[in-house]
Amino acid sequence: MDWYAPCAYADAQKRRFHTKARTRLRQLADQLGFCPGSYDLRNNAGGIAVSGEITLHHEAVYVQVSQPATGADTGILIRSCAGRRDYTGGRNHFAPLALLDDIPALAARVKSVMAADHRSVTV
Repeated sequence: MDWYAPCAYADAQKRRFHTKARTRLRQLADQLGFCPGSYDLRNNAGGIAVSGEITLHHEAVYVQVSQPATGADTGILIRSCAGRRDYTGGRNHFAPLALLDDIPALAARVKSVMAADHRSVTV
C-alpha cells in the first residue's frame, strides 16, 4: 500500500487507504494485546479534499491515521488517554505513515508514548 498516494479528490484511493489502515490498526491492537471490546475502531471519511481519519481508541491510548494536509510525514497521531470518552488525551506524538508497514515497530512506539505520558502524569 502506498500510504502517501493522495486521497484528496481520489475516491477509490481514499477507500483503499481507509480499508488498509483499519486492517493495520486492528493488527496493532492485536500486537499490543488489546482484548476485543476494549477498544473502538472508527472511520471519519471527511470531505472530498482530505483523507479523513481512521482511529483506534483504547482505554489507555488513542491512535489516529490520516494524510496531513500540510504534506508533513506525521500521519500517525498517538496520544495517551483516560478511557474511550477522552477525545483530547495527553500530549500529541507523531509517527510516519510508513510505520503502518511495520506493526511491531509501531507497537513499540505506541508503548513508549503510553509509558512516557504515564510517567509525566505520576511524577
